[in-house]
Amino acid sequence: MSIYFTYFPKLLYDIDKSGNPKLITDIIRRVKARDGVKSNSFIFDKYDVVNGDTPESVSYNTYGTTEYYWTILLVNDMKDRYYDWPLSDQAFEAYVKDKYANPNAIHHYEKVQSSGPQTGNGPEDYTHLIEVNSTEVGALSVSNYEYERRIQDQKRQINLLKEGYISNFVTEFQRLVRR
Repeated sequence: MSIYFTYFPKLLYDIDKSGNPKLITDIIRRVKARDGVKSNSFIFDKYDVVNGDTPESVSYNTYGTTEYYWTILLVNDMKDRYYDWPLSDQAFEAYVKDKYANPNAIHHYEKVQSSGPQTGNGPEDYTHLIEVNSTEVGALSVSNYEYERRIQDQKRQINLLKEGYISNFVTEFQRLVRR
């Protein structure tokens, strides 16, 4: 069982106005990692999510427990664990098939930009490409499938808090959420 919601305060709430309030968890509280913390590469390790990884399995392999899965989601700004987390290969194929009548149809056209950074940071970095009209000289088509695959590739590159920082992070989260 996850300990994530145990950090949140409880409150009495009378949902049906019957005069019998129930003790509920205040899930409306929100905490996010500070931008300065997220950009500090000293406290993070880069991790490439592989097919079949879940937040729980990455937590277990990194921290020795599944209980810190939520820290992985939080520091990577993942609000929906099912669609912000990279899909398994099988789920990806089903997703693309369901979303597009023709996954191989053209999604958009692009070319290498003529100014600014023109080299990417690896095969999954497409920042050196820009969308253009199909009539643009040098324009290359990108299929629906390739477009969705690129989104998944970007989701696969996540940050993990180094093990030495996890307890401080949890303590700070607990303090902030109880405010």
